[in-house]
Amino acid sequence: MKTKRIKQSRKAMLEPDRGDKSLLASASTRPAASLFRLKKILVPIDFSECSKKALQYAMPLARQHQAALTLLYVLQPPGFVAGEFAGLDYSRLEDDQSTCEEERLAGLIAAEVRDKVLAETLVRAGMPVVEILEAAKVLPADLIVISTHGLKHALLGRVAVYVVRRAPCPVLVVREHEHDFVGG
Repeated sequence: MKTKRIKQSRKAMLEPDRGDKSLLASASTRPAASLFRLKKILVPIDFSECSKKALQYAMPLARQHQAALTLLYVLQPPGFVAGEFAGLDYSRLEDDQSTCEEERLAGLIAAEVRDKVLAETLVRAGMPVVEILEAAKVLPADLIVISTHGLKHALLGRVAVYVVRRAPCPVLVVREHEHDFVGG
């Protein structure tokens, strides 16, 4: 670049060389580079409105960073193991429920995510905290977007706290009642 002083003024004018013109053109058309490198975003879902709100926060992040979403549903183990239910085949019951929840997650992707970003589903059985953390490690997730209500409402406040404390990656916690900054 060449600098020319404007006569009778304290101002200067920059004149780009041939090589500078292409650099300036590409700089103005390219989006600013992000410091974050997100490839996989994990979103625990229990189909509550608040967990769907967490999905609404995850989608623009995934779109901006060209990341894939993984929607996770955790099947919790039954609280009963004896009495009249002792004869039930829990593995078959779990398989049936897993299939049902996979279909619900696929429906949620079709309704909410559509083709906006790449998304996949994951259904795991166990304790929510353990399964969320394990899924984050196995993927591996670059970010977890979790709601503070959901995964059986009474637990998730506690679940979110444990996930934040033990997650192998950053965690974005979406509260049910807050000032929204995601536009619909």
